[in-house]
Amino acid sequence: MSWFATNLASAFLLPPFNLILLGTAGVLLLRRRPGFGKSLVIAALALLYLLSIPLVADALLQTLESTPSRRALENDIQAVVVLGGGTYYDAPEYGSNTVGRFSLERIRYAAWLHRHTGKPILATGGDPAGYGSAEATQMKRVLEQEFKVPVKWIETASRNTRENAYNSFAILQDHGVHHIALVTHAWHMPRAAIEFEQAGFKVSPAATGYTTRHKTNIFVLIPAAGALQKSNLFFHELIGMGWYRLMPAANSL
Repeated sequence: MSWFATNLASAFLLPPFNLILLGTAGVLLLRRRPGFGKSLVIAALALLYLLSIPLVADALLQTLESTPSRRALENDIQAVVVLGGGTYYDAPEYGSNTVGRFSLERIRYAAWLHRHTGKPILATGGDPAGYGSAEATQMKRVLEQEFKVPVKWIETASRNTRENAYNSFAILQDHGVHHIALVTHAWHMPRAAIEFEQAGFKVSPAATGYTTRHKTNIFVLIPAAGALQKSNLFFHELIGMGWYRLMPAANSL
């Protein structure tokens, strides 16, 4: 499935657009089936509120996040593989495309791991939107020029997590690399680890960007755009895991 089709389908399935559609359906049904229509409108508003408050959004993401294991990363990993997490397009302060926020958070941890383990880095991420700038190339540039950390390999053809896994394995198996530290966000790690293991790797999860909170107060019950984004990420991962289970790996490559 193309990048455009995938993202269009996601827009209809994920909040907030799915809740807008649900509420709209309720409004359209108010005349013909007022009881059912009101129920849909109330459900849409209630879900919008719940998914927009930090208390719920944080709890949802935390169900995907497992406790990190430093000991696993100190064992016999052979390389650090870091997944792209989006592009900051036409960044005016840099004068070109560069790594997006999620990619930046991931490469920061990859740089830390390289310094603590001495293991080489592979950056993986293509150009799914077709803007002529692969995420792996952007990550390599920032790691080397700003973090002063070398990147030994880049994989620039992948369009999704599954292709990240299989394309990376195709590169690293030629170098005898099978045990990797996999760097991605904690909420993305369950889906990513499964795909990389199915591709043939032994995976030591090296997650970053955990969902944390300094303290709990009244603001966890007040809707916030950031909380809605976290809910969106949670359901995106659930749908992604379900989709990959339905679709054989060969169909995505």
